[in-house]
Amino acid sequence: MSVRVENLTKVYGEQTVVDAISFTIKKGEVVGFLGPNGAGKSTTMKMITGYIPVTGGKAFVCGEEVAMNVLNTQRRIGYLPESNPLYMEMYVKEYLSFLAGVHQVADAEKKINDIIEHTGLKVEEKKKIGALSKGYKQRVGIAQAMLHDPEVLILDEPTSGLDPNQIVEIRELIKKFGKEKTVILSTHIMQEVEAMCDRVIIINKGKIVADDTLIGLQNQHPNKALEDIFRELTLQ
Repeated sequence: MSVRVENLTKVYGEQTVVDAISFTIKKGEVVGFLGPNGAGKSTTMKMITGYIPVTGGKAFVCGEEVAMNVLNTQRRIGYLPESNPLYMEMYVKEYLSFLAGVHQVADAEKKINDIIEHTGLKVEEKKKIGALSKGYKQRVGIAQAMLHDPEVLILDEPTSGLDPNQIVEIRELIKKFGKEKTVILSTHIMQEVEAMCDRVIIINKGKIVADDTLIGLQNQHPNKALEDIFRELTLQ
């Protein structure tokens, strides 16, 4: 199992943001992790990646408990946070070369050139990141997440700021990556989920309210679009 969480819980003060959730995601699955703003999606992702500690429960990545092996599990994860923090004064290729060194990527030059090609950054590779459009900055964020060929890819709003053509290209890249890896994808765009995901987990007020394949969800809610199903489950 690539990702497993057991009774995962996060409490800030008196507020329970993530409330004892459990799920397992296997290798080769692309899972849409959905929920309204404030539902606990990003917090869950940050606990799985080890960026914030859990209050209760456990998270496992590739069989290792994250809290016990933070650095080792982080090496096996590619992560694009919603905020997409980047070094704005660095050039695109310089930034990716820096990260290749951090990750000790073998055959770094080839890997960097390949990921630049796959993410459509070739025309911008010699620009400073701060000079890029939002869409190209997002591509840099996706490139850094995939650069070290991680076993698990966690993407928080990956197509934010992309134009329709870029969205299609990134969709195909994520789908291709997901055939051999594990992908957790958070988005508010239901068309993205329908185009990329095998399975959907919906969280609301810190609790999981649905965990099924797209077909399974639609069978449970006949004649309803995913957007309508999402609203029905999260407006309670």
